[in-house]
Amino acid sequence: MKRGFTLIEMLVVLAILAMLLTIVSPKFMHMLQRSKETTLRHDLLTMRDAIDKFYSDKNRYPEVLEELVERQYLKAIPPDPMTERSDTWVITLPPNIDEQGSVFDVHSGSNQVSGDGTPYAVW
Repeated sequence: MKRGFTLIEMLVVLAILAMLLTIVSPKFMHMLQRSKETTLRHDLLTMRDAIDKFYSDKNRYPEVLEELVERQYLKAIPPDPMTERSDTWVITLPPNIDEQGSVFDVHSGSNQVSGDGTPYAVW
């Protein structure tokens, strides 16, 4: 008597695995997206806090984001989790022209939309 699996048994197992993957895959992708959104919120909060501390200490805004690293307000510019690059952050100029510096606020450089329908660029 031969031991082993028949082709039919293998196909049935593969079909069951494929069905399970189609059920689990969307949930995994959703969790991955939510994880990126959480990271984006945290990174924005950290950089905005560093900008505020810089302004409080120097009475001006930084000229570029890298100045926050040079002056040790940040250890490094974090990568934008949506673009996976650290050079895609979009900076907002101060609303008052008389203010010194160029970095008033920072936003994601992504053109994607979040799960709640708001663009990441306006977070």
